[in-house]
Amino acid sequence: MRKLVLLVSFILFSAAVFAQGIIRGKIVNPVNNDPVAFANVFILGSELGAISDEDGNYQITNIPPGLYNVRASFVGYKTQTQYEIQVTLARPVQLDFELLEDASELSEVVVNSEFTRNEETPVSVRKLNANEIERYPGGNRDISRVIQSLPGVASSASFRNDIIIRGGAPNENKFYVDEIEVPVINHFATQGSSGGPVGILNVNLIKNVDVITGGFPANRMNSLSSFFEFQLKEGRRDKMFTQFTVGASELTLSNEGPIGENTSYIVSARRSYLSGLFRLIGLPFLPTFNDFQVKTTTKLNDKTELTFIGVGAIDDFVLNEDVPDDETEDERADRLYLLDVLPIQKQWNYTTGLKLKRFRENGFWTFILSRNMLNNESFKYQNNDASNENNLLFNYVSQESENKFRAENSIFGAGYTLKYGVNYEYARYFIDNFDRSTLAATGQIIDIESKSNYNSYGAFVSGSKTFYNERLLITGGVRMDGSDFGATASNPLNQISPRVSFSYQLKPNLFATANAGIYYQKPPYTALGYIDENGVLLNQENDIRFIRNSQLIGGIELLVPEKNRRFTAEAFYKRYSNYPASIRNGVSLANLGADFGVIGNEPVESNSEGRAYGLEFLAQQRLFNNFYGIAALTLVRSEFTNPNTDGFIPSSWDNRIIVSLTAGKRFGKNWEVGARWRYLGGTPYTPFDVEESSLISNWDLRNTGILDFNQINAERLPAFHQLDLRIDKKYYFNKWNLNWYIDIQNAYNFQAEQPPLLVPVYDQSGENILVDPNDPSRYQLRFLENTAGTLLPTVGIIIEF
Repeated sequence: MRKLVLLVSFILFSAAVFAQGIIRGKIVNPVNNDPVAFANVFILGSELGAISDEDGNYQITNIPPGLYNVRASFVGYKTQTQYEIQVTLARPVQLDFELLEDASELSEVVVNSEFTRNEETPVSVRKLNANEIERYPGGNRDISRVIQSLPGVASSASFRNDIIIRGGAPNENKFYVDEIEVPVINHFATQGSSGGPVGILNVNLIKNVDVITGGFPANRMNSLSSFFEFQLKEGRRDKMFTQFTVGASELTLSNEGPIGENTSYIVSARRSYLSGLFRLIGLPFLPTFNDFQVKTTTKLNDKTELTFIGVGAIDDFVLNEDVPDDETEDERADRLYLLDVLPIQKQWNYTTGLKLKRFRENGFWTFILSRNMLNNESFKYQNNDASNENNLLFNYVSQESENKFRAENSIFGAGYTLKYGVNYEYARYFIDNFDRSTLAATGQIIDIESKSNYNSYGAFVSGSKTFYNERLLITGGVRMDGSDFGATASNPLNQISPRVSFSYQLKPNLFATANAGIYYQKPPYTALGYIDENGVLLNQENDIRFIRNSQLIGGIELLVPEKNRRFTAEAFYKRYSNYPASIRNGVSLANLGADFGVIGNEPVESNSEGRAYGLEFLAQQRLFNNFYGIAALTLVRSEFTNPNTDGFIPSSWDNRIIVSLTAGKRFGKNWEVGARWRYLGGTPYTPFDVEESSLISNWDLRNTGILDFNQINAERLPAFHQLDLRIDKKYYFNKWNLNWYIDIQNAYNFQAEQPPLLVPVYDQSGENILVDPNDPSRYQLRFLENTAGTLLPTVGIIIEF
């Protein structure tokens, strides 16, 4: 047995010692797609390198397996570095570079791409690559969780992926994959918001992601807090390659390779087995999710490229009515409450898109055609008894579908760029809604079915110019947007969005930055398509408007490129107007939070205002001497007005302080250890109105408490903090790779306090709610402590071949 162990150990480690890897790719000018011949490509910290040939192709051989930073440079072009490139023995690394021509005459003031400074967005941009996402402690290879390490980004203390940036609501973020908008990136998404518990995008396909939290480029529209620009990998051009991942909750299969001489593909599919795990541990709900992604890239000729992407998901959420053994009274109350409240839910969504890029000598045209659709269904019966239709509490079905076209022309000159373009969108919203819960508030049961269609249109022009040998960069633009969902919104002149940014080089690698801009976003379709009992699209009759946000940003940035370090400090101020507020309860939608279900499906008026302001600091160490880390601190205030209250009150996203510390170390024999600690200030919440909630007539309609809207966000939760750990070990063989990892979320098992639950008191059988002996019109209710967070270890295996 001992000899067998020694033999296996020798096989595992000898392959990594004696075999060598390869990096190959192509270097082009991104302006005209011409190859850059005789460029230098070298691995930082080594003597390994190569020179590109006349077609821009290069190849570096004899590379020991490991993680490297690779740099490409050529006289007259700006240097580009790509970080943390994983070299293995199973296949050559396909690594392409895009080198921009350098208009500067003084090399010491050249702004290179070490940390993705670009002319369109010189402020508030952060970048993450695939390896940073994959190895992130506590992230479980989910991009929505990884983003939480960046400054200005908060999240809920529960298990959801709600992304809260600079005090803005989760639905103020927009997501683009290879320049194609993908509205839904989370499973079990809350309609009208962008959050959900599990991300859809597979990290195996992601090359990098840019997170833009301010100074938005003019060719992006319909967002107030951030844009996420995902760039997917291009499929391998030489031969097929497969990756198989087994995680704690799902199985993932990815595959890539060539299709003929000019086309490559990359595809992935994932299937969860969460429902089995949740049943084993006795949870009262059983989720199941599936997702897929595909990308093809076709080189029609040297100047024309066609890209197709597809992203989609299918989600099912059912209840588990099995009674666990040895259940305490509080555990039983919690379980029964969830069974009474949670609906049975089914959801699916997809996005498909085509991007045609046509190059010429001084720029390129980009044409994008896409379609996306979200189908959301949920229903609930009293006591979960579907045998009698009279027990139906609500039955909700809605669909959002969008068909989009965008055309952009990009022109590059000596020291300047110019862009202009137009966009058009045809959208359809369908709703079939039966809801008894409104009977107590309005005296009527909702029972409606409606279809509504919307045409949206826009145009933009933007440009940038450098001065003083590229010391000063000025970027400006303006766009106009209109939509026929309201009288005011239909006129694009009412939604003119100017913006301007500055970046000035104070010293080599030290920059001062600033931005001012006005941005607009459509309200959610749930609000646009709301129909009353008379069949009237009430919110459109109320002239619902685009939400307006004015922003000011100022900051400073220090780069230390020789050590891959970056330090930034930014101050920001955001002013909201025309924010939708509920007519029923006089509450701004910004103060309602986000949870499972639907946000905004009610009569609203555009009469709420808001503001968010603060400071954020970042210290980032890209991989250097086998160490990496990110330290981020954000001080933020988020406040909104409500029509029924005076002045600003804290919004549901008012964390006050956000701290995120992430660090990792690579050791010999391909071991890696990482840790993340985060701290979030407690958020406000609205307490329950016990008197109204306890009425039998109200409880039987809702199965949950009624909030006291006279005390909107009057209470605040304690702070939340959590430590996540991760250990990775990699093996490199001649034909395949093996990576196993242990990911531990919430290592010291911190219990984050959530708003207390208002639950009924049951009799001994657990089937009947006790009536208040002093008032037969009321149930007996009590408050139940509500915490989120549990020690969650995950063991994963990744096999590549």
